[in-house]
Amino acid sequence: MMAEQPLWEQIGSSFVQHYYQMFDSDRSQLGSIYIDTSCLTWEGQPYQGKIAIVEKLTSLPFTKIAHSITAQDHQPTPDNCILSMVVGQLKADEDPIMGFHQSFILKNINDAWVCTNDMFRLAIHNFG
Repeated sequence: MMAEQPLWEQIGSSFVQHYYQMFDSDRSQLGSIYIDTSCLTWEGQPYQGKIAIVEKLTSLPFTKIAHSITAQDHQPTPDNCILSMVVGQLKADEDPIMGFHQSFILKNINDAWVCTNDMFRLAIHNFG
């Protein structure tokens, strides 16, 4: 019999599924998971606050995108947040499939889990 997943695994997995479904269908809706103090680092560029983050995500230069998750890991933090790391692949428009890494910190505020920190990198290795 399988042991029941710890709560942080359940919450982290649910968040990840929700995030990429929303990202792939309508990025403009992602504001609902960020707050005004949230931070996003996208390919090394920092953005702070729900409005700046959604502006960045909606301005990305593709029309359609599909993410597939290869692996995800979740940990509870000492201050009752959840650290989530995602590895996967994405396909944007007609571009080749690319690997990506994304990390989130999730915090429970007023009985809702929100993303306070989000870091994204394409898995591209330029050793030139």
